[in-house]
Amino acid sequence: MDIRQIRYFVTIAEEGQITKAAKKLHMAQPPLSQQLKILEGELGVLLLERKGRSLELTEAGRVLYKKAKYLLAQMDETVTEVKEVGDGLKGVLSIGSVKTCFSYIPDRFRHFRENYPQVTFRLKEGDSSLMAQYVRSREVELAIVRLPLDMEEFSYLPLPTDPFVVIMPGDWESKPIISINELDGMPLMLLHRVSGVGLYELVVNECKKHGFQPDVICECPDASMLLSLVRTGLGAALLPKSTLLSFPTDDLKIVEIQDHVIHSESAVIWLKDRYLSKKAERFLETFQSAQSATN
Repeated sequence: MDIRQIRYFVTIAEEGQITKAAKKLHMAQPPLSQQLKILEGELGVLLLERKGRSLELTEAGRVLYKKAKYLLAQMDETVTEVKEVGDGLKGVLSIGSVKTCFSYIPDRFRHFRENYPQVTFRLKEGDSSLMAQYVRSREVELAIVRLPLDMEEFSYLPLPTDPFVVIMPGDWESKPIISINELDGMPLMLLHRVSGVGLYELVVNECKKHGFQPDVICECPDASMLLSLVRTGLGAALLPKSTLLSFPTDDLKIVEIQDHVIHSESAVIWLKDRYLSKKAERFLETFQSAQSATN
């Protein structure tokens, strides 16, 4: 079994068909089928079995697939590390970000294009749980996430705390700053993480600490959708303040919460045991430089 056979096997497993895998690998179908048979013969087990028009992993195949993905990732990182010795920055930088942290991205990408013109970007979006999965599977090198998140597998750089603000329809009457107790009875719309504990629970728990159950009329994982609903007059949304840097809010009313009693924590995360490319290291440095400038 060699690295080429492993790549063939992983591609077949992910595509589910020899035909699709051969097309992705830019090779003919018969030799790819032959390589799979040779691999199964060497190991003495069936790795893929036909289910209708697709191929599915057997129990042995699932074991090999998991190990093979790790080996291929290690191989790719080793190649990257060797190539980067004494080399300039170039290639693809894969970054993930929750939508409410997207404001951290544009200026940094522009900085890279100005200083490292041979670097291009691959950007993925989703909630914090999905971002963590992308980092684990090495689909991205770095991800900007909202906490809380299980950080056992990750190294991380904490980012500045982000106070929540209330976004109201433009025709609502309100003071520039309100106390959290003034949210009692107000129809609220909150961000809800697709999986795990997130900003929704943070807001609800803080309201309960102040003696009331918030009137949550809508939960949604997308900040832009919440802002669109606010524009209809349906209710008010609570979002981390930095989120608004990525969306137009001229027709909305932004109200501070007194003493910033509700705030969000965020961080840049990466795998503890992963080699970080020079591109990723330079990207991290932009956060560290920004924090130094504000201290």
